[in-house]
Amino acid sequence: MTVRQLGLPELVDACVRLGVPGVGLWREPVQSYGVAATAKLVRDAGLAVTTLCRGGFLTAAGPAERAAALADNRRAIDEAATLGTDTLVLVSGGLPSGSKDLRAARERIADALAELGPYAEEHGVRLAIEPLHPMFASDRCVVSTLAQALDLAERFPAHQVGVTVDTYHLWWDDLAPGQIARAGAAGRIHTFQLADWVTPLPEGVLNGRGQIGDGSVDMREWKGYVEAAGYTGPIEVELFNERLWARDGREVLAETAERFVSHVIR
Repeated sequence: MTVRQLGLPELVDACVRLGVPGVGLWREPVQSYGVAATAKLVRDAGLAVTTLCRGGFLTAAGPAERAAALADNRRAIDEAATLGTDTLVLVSGGLPSGSKDLRAARERIADALAELGPYAEEHGVRLAIEPLHPMFASDRCVVSTLAQALDLAERFPAHQVGVTVDTYHLWWDDLAPGQIARAGAAGRIHTFQLADWVTPLPEGVLNGRGQIGDGSVDMREWKGYVEAAGYTGPIEVELFNERLWARDGREVLAETAERFVSHVIR
């Protein structure tokens, strides 16, 4: 999504040229290109698929809507397995229309995970609950903190359900470092994502993620938290940003790689 203006062949080529070893994929462009074709494209280039995004949206109350959501998540698990990634990121879903009951919505997520976790395990895929910033609680994700995500995940085996640690959504929470340690101790950090927080946020707020180094988040500090918790997996950069999407994608990818090195690694 950081360079969604690039088609999958161009993205893969740019990653190879820059020495980027893996790529997190989103379902929509993968489906458009073809799941099997994407798997072959990435595999032939020697890249790893770090995660697939996204599953989730599991808070609907009506039986038909819930059945449709479960079916779509099973398809997402199948796609992840075909692509060769072991992690499907879940954006859990917001409040159903007319509802104000956050607790009930979270319980419906747990009910769905009870069905999806075993199916994911059968396919060698883990589910990674991603807490989103509270500004998205009403329409996109009723799971707003890492503690809430872990409270859900811990009802299930760690090899079935864990969490996503995303700096954009968690940087403000002074309890998050302790929750990262909690997640790491149980082997539940399934992916780690970076994006910076810049203000003012754009209208609509969804596409306001800042380029690494442009905002308020100390990326090295957060990398230190997950490493101290035992995480050794890939680190993804996931930027939703209209200004970045309007630029040349290869240029943005090169800039992002440079920022990653200078603000995260060094």
